[in-house]
Amino acid sequence: MSNGSTTQIIESLAAEIGDKVYIDIAGWHLYLSDAKLHLTLAEKFYPILIEEVPSEGKVVEILQNIPVKLGAGRQEVSLINLLPMPCQS
Repeated sequence: MSNGSTTQIIESLAAEIGDKVYIDIAGWHLYLSDAKLHLTLAEKFYPILIEEVPSEGKVVEILQNIPVKLGAGRQEVSLINLLPMPCQS
């Protein structure tokens, strides 16, 4: 697969993630595309998705290892801690 088509697939995956997955901040739904986290997530999931359907454990591991900076970087939280349960499955 060429780099061009890989990039397009990742961007397509990122767009889908960005429109469907959100973080919950004080009851507000901030979609990952608005938070600029959709591409990061797509880049992490793409290599796994081309080989297999990821297990729940693998999904949790990926989400735990994506840091999200809050308050201009004064705090850092794992993405998994900001996702409501329906967005984690």
